Amino acid sequence: MSLTARFLVGFALVAIVGLSVLFSQLIRRVERQYFEAIEEPMVDVANILAEIVGAQAKDGILEPQIVEAAIRAAQRRDLNAQIYNLNKTKVDMQVYVTDAQGRVLFDSAGIEKPGTISNHRDVNLTLMGEYGARSSRTSEYDPLSIVMYVGAPIIRNGQTIGMLSVAKPQRGVLAFVWETERWLKWSIGTTVVLMLLGIYLAARWATRPLEVLTQHALAVSRGERSTSPHMPGHQMKTLAKALEDMRDALEGREYVENYVQSLTHELKSPVAAILGASEILQGDVPEPKRARFLQNIRAEAGRLRDLLERLLHLAALEKQKSLENREPVNLGEIIDRAWDHHALIAAAREVTLKREVTDDIFVEGDPWLIELAVSNLIQNAIDFAPKGTAVTVRGYRFDSKGVIEVEDRGPGIPDYARERVFERFYSLPRPDTGKKSTGLGLCFVKEVAELHGGSVELTNLESGAGAKAMLILAA
Repeated sequence: MSLTARFLVGFALVAIVGLSVLFSQLIRRVERQYFEAIEEPMVDVANILAEIVGAQAKDGILEPQIVEAAIRAAQRRDLNAQIYNLNKTKVDMQVYVTDAQGRVLFDSAGIEKPGTISNHRDVNLTLMGEYGARSSRTSEYDPLSIVMYVGAPIIRNGQTIGMLSVAKPQRGVLAFVWETERWLKWSIGTTVVLMLLGIYLAARWATRPLEVLTQHALAVSRGERSTSPHMPGHQMKTLAKALEDMRDALEGREYVENYVQSLTHELKSPVAAILGASEILQGDVPEPKRARFLQNIRAEAGRLRDLLERLLHLAALEKQKSLENREPVNLGEIIDRAWDHHALIAAAREVTLKREVTDDIFVEGDPWLIELAVSNLIQNAIDFAPKGTAVTVRGYRFDSKGVIEVEDRGPGIPDYARERVFERFYSLPRPDTGKKSTGLGLCFVKEVAELHGGSVELTNLESGAGAKAMLILAA
């Protein structure tokens, strides 16, 4: 699981648990406050109606007919009261009256029959002079059939001669509670989504430098040339620098180890040849043989010099993580200079050089490195080209990139060597002499191509006779 996903999952769990607890507590609190808000005016209504009934009493006898008639008439009314999202069409408030002994005189809901003694909590407490209120179900199987009751004493001449209780079904109040609950769910859900989106963007912003560093480390592990990325913040810059220092240290150690092993192997042959020739020359050697051994010493010394020069060029190139010199380069001019340099060499080997270059092929790069790379490709083609054949150099633009092709009519690349031709010190024997080169030329060309954001390819021609090297450079 990615670091961003961990941030999201962790935050989502904390947010969902925390907001769920908050939501449940909030709903209970809202429901209680709604009921409190309904109960408070019920107290007023109960006391007002109790005063009306008490004023109609004669000789201490309650006559609730006026209230009964008013309640019945009100319940028959068709209302059209739009209370926010609730459309109220009927009066649902009920009233019942008892005497001082708790005997029911009137119940608009028809629950308590007249003449029965009511022992409900609101009746008993109100007749005892206390605040009487209760909540009861009209059906034990329906949890939404709860009715709220608030009682008020009926007082005449300072004496309690009965009580009046106002009833209000909770179902009507629950419509407001449910509306509030739906609003809270939508608001909290939207808040959670926005918070998750925000934490996702924040996590992506926070982990982006780590992702860039990871991609850089993976590129380094694959052997690709990758420059150290620019990091924000002190900690990330320190981490990037530490990673780059570690990379340089590891590459330096591996670089030295590989070079020492490869160089030792390559130096054995010419050094052994020089030592053998010098020992023979210490004795009495005829002049023709002496001249031949001296020629061998000069040839092997030249080979050592060429090897050391190429090693120095390649070592300097491999240390570069990006181009130090970048300027517009005309590939036509580069090919012309490399062509002129190898013209005499090709003529001596009876190889013809052909040039097919379009005008104005410009790329951004280092002209010296590109010229060395092209020279290596041309020299390599001349070495493998049979006498009487031609080496063709092409330059053109393809898909906004500069392309240089060098084609010869030699034996081509054996199947076993196709994967190794760009390795350091790997070389194939030349057809005419059977000798190998330093094995650094194509490796150098590959490094130049990668520094210029391009690539190099070496393939056999479709005709089966010859090979083609293709150097691709980003424009």
